Amino acid sequence: GSPPQALVDDTEDVSLDFGSEEELALRKAKIRHPLATFFHLFFRVSAIITYLFCDWFSNSFVACFVTILLLLSFDFWSVKNVTGRLLVGLHWWNQIDEDGKSHWVFEARRVPTRAASTEAEARIFWLGLIICPVIWTVFFFSTLFSLKLKWLALVIAGISLQTANLYGYIYCKLGGHKSTSRTTSAFFVTADVPTKQARRTAEDHTEEHGKTGTR
Repeated sequence: GSPPQALVDDTEDVSLDFGSEEELALRKAKIRHPLATFFHLFFRVSAIITYLFCDWFSNSFVACFVTILLLLSFDFWSVKNVTGRLLVGLHWWNQIDEDGKSHWVFEARRVPTRAASTEAEARIFWLGLIICPVIWTVFFFSTLFSLKLKWLALVIAGISLQTANLYGYIYCKLGGHKSTSRTTSAFFVTADVPTKQARRTAEDHTEEHGKTGTR
């Protein structure tokens, strides 16, 4: 009668609560991609530390300049091509279409909850992405005020490379949410800058709808 029914309801409630707690714990789990998380911060933090203390280790301006520029370049490549996809499921790049025009593509990956990035990884990714360009901007003004103009080109390079990644990933985040209704594959949502190719596909769709409507 009623007692067995109550027992069944209790077990169902317990299983549902357990599932939600397990999912929440999975999202707040420790870092799943330690190597990617390390290199997301390593190159950009190393470039800043080298810029601040390079005079302590070397008197050669050229050696310091080249070392910092290499660190900035490695950081740009790794963040753009590796850590963004692994830590937050975002990716952006430039491609050339059939007409020879270059355009930018911004992707946001839709993944199952179990494959999504953890909160710790996402927090580290965005903090590193935002804070480091701000630090290079501070270096820019300090270089101007202290008249260390020989470092100006390097500081501008640091701002440019890291701001480019910041802009790209912000656009991925915003564009991915805007384009969730149209997917280019089972895993990616793409927000593409309008091009002639996009116009052609839109025209093809309208022609197909027109043909089906006249039948």
